[in-house]
Amino acid sequence: MILDLEAYEVLDDRFYAVRGDATLTTHYAGCRWAEGPAYFPAHRSVVWSDIPNDRLLRFDELSGTVSVFRTPAGHPNGNTTDVQGRLITCEHSNRRVTRTEHDGSVTVLADRAGPNQRFNSPNDVVVASDGSVWFTDASYGIDSDYEGRRAPSELDGCYLFRVDPDTGEPRIMADGFRRPTGICFSPDGSLLYVADSRANTIRRFHVSHDNSLEGGEVLVSGTAPSLDSMRTDVEGRIWIACSDGVRCYDPDGTHLGTIRTPDAAANIVFGGPRRNVLYICATTRLHSLMLATNGACHV
Repeated sequence: MILDLEAYEVLDDRFYAVRGDATLTTHYAGCRWAEGPAYFPAHRSVVWSDIPNDRLLRFDELSGTVSVFRTPAGHPNGNTTDVQGRLITCEHSNRRVTRTEHDGSVTVLADRAGPNQRFNSPNDVVVASDGSVWFTDASYGIDSDYEGRRAPSELDGCYLFRVDPDTGEPRIMADGFRRPTGICFSPDGSLLYVADSRANTIRRFHVSHDNSLEGGEVLVSGTAPSLDSMRTDVEGRIWIACSDGVRCYDPDGTHLGTIRTPDAAANIVFGGPRRNVLYICATTRLHSLMLATNGACHV
């Protein structure tokens, strides 16, 4: 389905240089809560989550078909790919982060914050250039049985974690969040952005050579309900899914404009052969839109 609509709200003239066409294409409309798209350039496909239905779906970019990639899938939320092109998934009900190998088997990357402490419910994930896995651990998957399984938290908060690529040990990298959700790096990996959907903020951290974080100041605050998951483009602009669509922010925090979607957007990924197709998970649907910019290579 193709929707012809006034897709863009321009707030800053700089947005004209990156916005694309005004055609929002809907590829699938059968989800309960669509989330976590990951793009696979080798086979031109998008894998994304349908959290309440406990499944991963796959959209074939060439044929336009949609199929079930895996079910049950641990009530999956955020997904990404690693440097070897393998799928990394945050699983709510299993309270873990996994990797799908090329042969289809599943490897557990992290399922404990400590010897006797399970994570809340890993929410979103990104892989750094050194192979380390960074993920947010909100509690949406244990708050009810809708997005996972209701359970008490075994931690004293919701944190940002990093899984060391050599030891496999998870480590808390930042705290002070209410519900940390979206996470992404700047194109050169020197900055890390973390969204807090309950606090309605995007925080910016500086990544040191030893992978420690500095800063954590609020870059964006209170401009839209439910700031959620995000990606960066090649020039460092931040594209973030939220309740009124997909917002685009300059690296200095200026809101440049918004892509309007019929329903609340939850997550996005750049795809297509040139990474200039923005795939949008918005409530029950998977949409796409072609832009005049390209996603950063690590997305």
